[in-house]
Amino acid sequence: MSLDQANHNRWNERVGVAKAEVKATLASLPAAIKKEVLHLPITFERIPSAEMIEDGIDADTLGLFLGDALPDMASGYDPLPPQILLFLDNLWDYCAGDESAYRQEVRATLLHELGHYLGLDETDLEARGLD
Repeated sequence: MSLDQANHNRWNERVGVAKAEVKATLASLPAAIKKEVLHLPITFERIPSAEMIEDGIDADTLGLFLGDALPDMASGYDPLPPQILLFLDNLWDYCAGDESAYRQEVRATLLHELGHYLGLDETDLEARGLD
C-alpha cells in the first residue's frame, strides 16, 4: 500500500469515527435543541485552511463555528449561513492518536461549537464545562 493510500485510509477511518460521534451527540440532545440544529451543516476538514490562518484562526484549532448565531438570525438582517467545521487531523493530534479520547474530543468540540451557534460566548461555555 502506498503512503498516499495509507493516509487516505486513515482519513476515512477518522471521518467514520467522527460521523458516528456527531450522530450520537446530536441524537442525545434535548428535543428543543435538536430541532434548532437539524439543518446545521457540520463539515470535516483536516486542518484550518491557509486563508483561515491568515484571518487569525490558530493552526491547531479543533473546531470552528462560522456564520451568525441562532439568536442573531431573528434580528431582521440577512444572516450569514451558519456551519460548524471540525478539524479532524488537529483533533486526532490533540488526542495523541487515542481513539477513545478522539471520540470524546469530537463530542466536546461539537458541543462547544453548537453552544456558539445557540448564542453562548466563551464565558457561558466555560460555565457549562464546554471550554
